[in-house]
Amino acid sequence: MNRLNSFRYRSMALLTLCWSGFFAAAASGQTNPEPTSNAPAAVPSIEQKPVYFEQDVTASNPLRNAQAAELERYIAYLKSDTSRLHQILQPDYTSIEKYQASVEPYRRAFAQSIGYPPPGAVPAEPAQFEKIGEDAIGIYYRATIPVLPEVHAEGIYITPKHVTKPAPLVIAMHGGGGSPEVALFKGGANYHDMVRGGVKRGYVVFAPQHLFKADAYPADIRRQIDNRLRHQGTSITAVEIAKITRSLDVLLQRPEVDPTRVAMVGLSYGGFYTLVTTALEPRIHVAASSCYYGVQESRYRENELSVPSDFCFMDRFSLFRDDDLVALIAPRPLHIQAGKKDGVHHREAGIEMAPRSASYYEKLGKKTNFEHLVFEGGHEFHDASAWGFVDQHLQQLSR
Repeated sequence: MNRLNSFRYRSMALLTLCWSGFFAAAASGQTNPEPTSNAPAAVPSIEQKPVYFEQDVTASNPLRNAQAAELERYIAYLKSDTSRLHQILQPDYTSIEKYQASVEPYRRAFAQSIGYPPPGAVPAEPAQFEKIGEDAIGIYYRATIPVLPEVHAEGIYITPKHVTKPAPLVIAMHGGGGSPEVALFKGGANYHDMVRGGVKRGYVVFAPQHLFKADAYPADIRRQIDNRLRHQGTSITAVEIAKITRSLDVLLQRPEVDPTRVAMVGLSYGGFYTLVTTALEPRIHVAASSCYYGVQESRYRENELSVPSDFCFMDRFSLFRDDDLVALIAPRPLHIQAGKKDGVHHREAGIEMAPRSASYYEKLGKKTNFEHLVFEGGHEFHDASAWGFVDQHLQQLSR
């Protein structure tokens, strides 16, 4: 065998040996061996969903019914509980001065319940008095008095003719849906002589305008404004009381007004404002409230949810019922009147409540300073009794 054939023979033999090794490894499954390990082989996991406790939602309905019943019983308890009133109203009848000091915590609590005084400083601008007319008894002005930021008290201001010395001031407050003009012009409707009657007697009269309707606004604008004011910590009641009290700051400085003789009269809603404004404002010396006293208490007793929202301030029927608010007026003279032919809410509850109000005066030895009258008539201002009472007590103040 020559060298060439010998080389070929050896190359074929080597190639045959390599292919034999490869096929042997493949047959044993070790063509690409991995490092060996003694760990057991992993077992695939199966995810298990948790089982939770379940119950029919309606199974707890009896609990919710019981909850509502509990709260109803709690409200009934609060309505019958007088302990909070006795804690905050503890009159001291040993003297007028001590009595007035003793009811101050109650006055502060009432003010807080309605958000009085409303936030905001009195604007630094002058009051405006624009003459709009005159007649045989007086001169009539349109008054605009700044009371709060962006807010003015507006009304009709009348000075009597032929009065040469400072005269008493009477605030004459119209009722719901009314206006100074309704109460003054064309006979005064059911207000009769509530506004002009003061001028005829030689008194300066201020008849403010409060918000009940406005042609360019929704019919329930009063309720809307009240709700929005409550969001800001005050109320329509507080703002409208401030319109009166801050007007007094201006009016009592006028030369034609005697600041020591101030009265307030009002019909219906005006009767309400007469009561609550006099309770908060000691510069009002005599008050006559017509066709309001006890009205909301009567409605509340019949149907708690029937009371108009602007009367539903905090603790209205637990601490600040009309008969107890009178404690903040006593011993100043207060006349309350109701028409025998008026609606039952405007009369019956007031008859029941009047003795409690009278007791605040009686214990101070001022029985004649309180008067509750049911007159022959309807929802109207009874001139004879109201003006008779106001005249009598304003005259006593001048002595």
